Amino acid sequence: MNKPEEYCVVLTTCGDKQEAKNLACSLVESHLAACVQMTEVTSFYEWENKVNKDDEVLLLIKAKAELFEEIKTFISENHSYEVPEIIELPIRGGLENYFKWIDEVSR
Repeated sequence: MNKPEEYCVVLTTCGDKQEAKNLACSLVESHLAACVQMTEVTSFYEWENKVNKDDEVLLLIKAKAELFEEIKTFISENHSYEVPEIIELPIRGGLENYFKWIDEVSR
């Protein structure tokens, strides 16, 4: 039986759709992620002592928790931001068959 804590959602944002699509496709094609969802967001943040407001694309990356370090490295090496958002969110519950599917399509 799969345990929910064996899986995670990783968040990252990109400055444009093309970069987001490239990261999403690469993560799925390399079997680091089972699914990546994209959604447009507006982000407010401080960078270099200035408050910024930017349109970004948020990626919701569904993966095995054991692959988080590889995902973090992959995003860091392929992202245009100097300091990209890379946050791992643990999963506390979910559909057993969804976890089985993640196992089937991931490393």
